[in-house]
Amino acid sequence: MAVQHPLLEVNDLSVSFKMEDECFDAVKNISFTLEKGQTLALVGESGSGKSVSSSSIMGLLPNNARIGEQSAIRFQGQDLLGMDEKAFRNIRGDRIAMIFQEPMTSLNPYMPVGEQVAEAIIHHRGVSKREAMEQTLALFEKVHLPEPGKRLNHYPHEFSGGQLQRIMIAMALANTPDILVADEPTTALDVTVQAEVLNLLKEIQAEMGMAILFITHDLGVVRHFADDVVVMCKGEVVETGTVEGVFTAPKHDYTKMLLDAEPKPGMHETDLSSPNILEVRDLRVNYVLKNNWLGQPTELLQAVKGIDLTLKQGQTVGIVGESGSGKSTMGRAIMQLLDSQGDITFQGKRFSDMTNQQRFELKRNMQMVFQDPFGSLSPRMTVGEIVTEPLTVFTDLSHQERLAKAKKALEEVRLDPASINRYPHEFSGGQRQRIAIARALILEPQFILLDEPTSALDRSVQLTVLELLKDIQQRRNIAYLFISHDLSVVRAISDEVIVMQKGAVVERGTPEQIFDNPQEAYTQRLISACMLIDEGAAA
Repeated sequence: MAVQHPLLEVNDLSVSFKMEDECFDAVKNISFTLEKGQTLALVGESGSGKSVSSSSIMGLLPNNARIGEQSAIRFQGQDLLGMDEKAFRNIRGDRIAMIFQEPMTSLNPYMPVGEQVAEAIIHHRGVSKREAMEQTLALFEKVHLPEPGKRLNHYPHEFSGGQLQRIMIAMALANTPDILVADEPTTALDVTVQAEVLNLLKEIQAEMGMAILFITHDLGVVRHFADDVVVMCKGEVVETGTVEGVFTAPKHDYTKMLLDAEPKPGMHETDLSSPNILEVRDLRVNYVLKNNWLGQPTELLQAVKGIDLTLKQGQTVGIVGESGSGKSTMGRAIMQLLDSQGDITFQGKRFSDMTNQQRFELKRNMQMVFQDPFGSLSPRMTVGEIVTEPLTVFTDLSHQERLAKAKKALEEVRLDPASINRYPHEFSGGQRQRIAIARALILEPQFILLDEPTSALDRSVQLTVLELLKDIQQRRNIAYLFISHDLSVVRAISDEVIVMQKGAVVERGTPEQIFDNPQEAYTQRLISACMLIDEGAAA
């Protein structure tokens, strides 16, 4: 009689990273199993070992990683750790597929997205390119990518973060895998799309009997989506069980802390008599989609449509809306990273009236934290070099003075100052975002544009970062423009909220007005979707 093996077995998995003069233990003797049709969630703070565990299963660890001698990972009884690379490639992407946390760094910037998804289908299925493109179009429709037929030939940089994640989900599902490893698959998605994608994954799972290993810091998603949960802390498993059992009666103090971590409304109040630091009038951004043979534009995409905005010194204005609503485009235009029409005035000076040198000097007081922490951090620079880079451009501080300020900035964002000589790839996604925040804060600017600054962070670290941002704002009187799809975070930190849809403002007001008494149907839909996820966490 044949022995029945679990679909996936992980036994005594240990992973360490060899550094210059030390060895860092990232995962310490963890074990779990995954059955057909099961959804198992790995949860824990950034740096707890969740993503390292998933990379071990996929055979995607960096060269300096070492797996323990007693460790074992088996897929349907087959030893994955002892498998040669050619055999592993036949399983990876076909039988076991993965959705990565950072879609922009996972997609080839030189290939249209349709060809990238079709390539995976052709490689594993051997179908023609035409058939593969037809299947790709159907997958894009399934994951609710806007105008899927037109977007097949577009490149990754032409999509928002949430749209890129939907493309990655389509690619992972292309070959109907037995196991889907989903590493923070909804991090970049707004709440309405998040709910749609989770329901889509559930439908496909029921149809295919697919097992899902779900790695996330969002406990609301876990409660809404998973069957069982493994709680990790500092590389170790501290609690396991059914979602219902762990969420209703957590046994470990760490699990209780995670469940209690939730941003509270009204974290900040501003003196509305403060002077204006930023004024935006009739801001418009157009993308050229097609040119005629003379090079003149014949088709435009209106990404931002005549937006007005005023930000006072020490105030926080939150910008919310679905992916593709124009939030990030508007932010980049304000930071002079995109060409735009309209007037932008900072500290009483219009950018259109300034020389290039004047703009450069003013930008010391304007800093930005980007949505994608991996793409915005140079892989060739140490953390110390990354954080101190603005100081080398704008100050005459000595090397030792710069390092001292960098260590203090890392402490403020709850990172070990001893990590100053490590590189970005040695950190989790949430830790990399904290490095980006430290870099933005080091010049002590008067205005910071925060584009999804907490999207990669677990709830407990979100609270730490929000408290940090609030404390720094009160001490230094900094103004924040806070762009996010996480409505609970926006409500907690904002003095005013602006709701955007398709490049235009549909509603604005205080957090109480927007969240307790929304007037527009679009705003009501956003808040309803957010409540659905939050109720999952609280249930």
